[in-house]
Amino acid sequence: MSEERKTIYLCLAHMSEEGWEQKYVKEAFDTNWVVPMGPNVNAFEQDLQNFVNHNTDGSELDRKVVCLSAGTAAVHLALIGCGVKAGDEVLVQSFTFCASSHPITYLGAKPVFVGSEKETWNMDPVLLEQAILDRKEKTGRYPKAIVPVALYGMPYRIDEICAIADKYGIPVVEDAAEGMGSRFNSQVLGTFGKFGVLSFNGNKMITTSGGGALICRDAKEANDMMWYATQARDAYPYYQHSAIGYNYRMSNICAGIGRGQMTVLNDHIAHHKHVQALYKELLKEVPGVHLHDQPKDKKFDANFWLCAATLDPEVKIIGQENAYKEVIKTAVGGAAGVIHAVDSATTDCQPNDNIEALRVYMLSKKIEARPVWKPMHKQPVYEGSPVYTNGVEEDIFKKGFCLPAGPWVTDEDVQYIVDTIKKAIVR
Repeated sequence: MSEERKTIYLCLAHMSEEGWEQKYVKEAFDTNWVVPMGPNVNAFEQDLQNFVNHNTDGSELDRKVVCLSAGTAAVHLALIGCGVKAGDEVLVQSFTFCASSHPITYLGAKPVFVGSEKETWNMDPVLLEQAILDRKEKTGRYPKAIVPVALYGMPYRIDEICAIADKYGIPVVEDAAEGMGSRFNSQVLGTFGKFGVLSFNGNKMITTSGGGALICRDAKEANDMMWYATQARDAYPYYQHSAIGYNYRMSNICAGIGRGQMTVLNDHIAHHKHVQALYKELLKEVPGVHLHDQPKDKKFDANFWLCAATLDPEVKIIGQENAYKEVIKTAVGGAAGVIHAVDSATTDCQPNDNIEALRVYMLSKKIEARPVWKPMHKQPVYEGSPVYTNGVEEDIFKKGFCLPAGPWVTDEDVQYIVDTIKKAIVR
């Protein structure tokens, strides 16, 4: 395989072969709908509703979808819809990206982090109930919402989580940003709770360049969320506001891209599942490397947005002796040139030396293999926040890594990636 090959990235959605994206974007310009509303937005919402309401067992739901500027905006509005206010507590999965927890702080509320269980890497229902009871004992109140996350597209144990939530009367906000098209018991993630969150960021299953969506249970809730997303303007001929609103509506141009992307969504999901299966076959004989897979229970149907794996701590990697020796001075991962300087190459919670050495070695071979998410309760910005954990997510963070899985990743690429992992291991 040529060293001049293009870098193989983790996940990058591409345009439909028919070029529908360009057609809809051109229509937006031709009709002068270059604003955060319009025909493409309405049509994209309808396309999304058609998708999320169709269960693979043939039954149908009646959820409504509101398109927004980002998945983070969707989390924010969902929390508002749950009545979260300053001083409240919200239970959120610790093993996730910061967009799951930051909106809690936007509202002046406090995140309470819940650890993961070993099989799915997602919110542990046992720890969830422990956290609910302990917060009630400590504060005299139940938390105002529960936010499980479909980490890397893996379904959470939503049946158990919803049963616990119903028991204590706490609404669930499903963060399915990474789980577009993942299902549990034939039903699309994001349609079980009070609200569901989707993301169309550039690296997601489909993209609108940026953007996200909020799945609501009925038309009234969708209308309320759309009101908040359009600066909460009351129905007067002049501008009057009875609540604080936000400029969160999706643009008509981005929605045009989304309409085109919907034509390849099922193909993308099938491709990611194929790549996961190929990694599973090729990695099964590699000592010390363990591919993260979904539970054998047929209720679980992951989209495998990213293919993740763990590396045993005792496995030695070429260049491991140099891991964390130099402070990074360039943009890393998806930072896109944004650099916030640090004065140390290490932190008190970081991947093992062999994981860092593997990342560096793979990058030298034009392969992007990132660490998994650092748990939120170990982030400096959340120091001192309550956390309920058995240490599962911390252990996975130290030995976990992600492999390329996007639509551009070919079978030949997967073979090259696995061969490179084998070469990286010191025998």
